Amino acid sequence: MMAARGSCILEVTGLEVFAHHGVLASEKEQGQRFIIDIKLEMFSPPQGDDLAATVDYARVATEASRVATSTEHDLIETVAREIAEVLLRDPLIARASVTVSKPEAPMPVPVANVSVTVTMDSPAKESQ
Repeated sequence: MMAARGSCILEVTGLEVFAHHGVLASEKEQGQRFIIDIKLEMFSPPQGDDLAATVDYARVATEASRVATSTEHDLIETVAREIAEVLLRDPLIARASVTVSKPEAPMPVPVANVSVTVTMDSPAKESQ
C-alpha cells in the first residue's frame, strides 16, 4: 500500500517570554513581555502513533523560548528569524512561520500590539 501524501501543520500559539529586545536602551535594560506564535509545516503527516515520527511541540516551545531569551537584539525580526532557523534544523519540518509580538512596544500613539512574522523554508524543501 502506498503512503498517503499530504501535509501536517503544527502550531504553538501564545508562548510568552520575558526578554530584552528593542532599539531603545530602556527596552534592553528593563526588558518586556513578548508573545511568540509558531506554525510549522511538516513534509508529510506522521505514519503511525509514535512521538519519534513527528515534531514534538514541547521541544518546539522550549527551543523558541530559549532562543528568544538567550540573546538581546534590536529587532524582533531577528528574533523571529533565529527561532525559525533553529526549528528548521528538524528534518521533518518543511516550513516555519514565526510571529513575534511586542504588546508593550513604546509607540507614539496607542496600539494594541506590534508584531513581525518571518516565514522560511527548509533547505531540504528548496532542493526538491
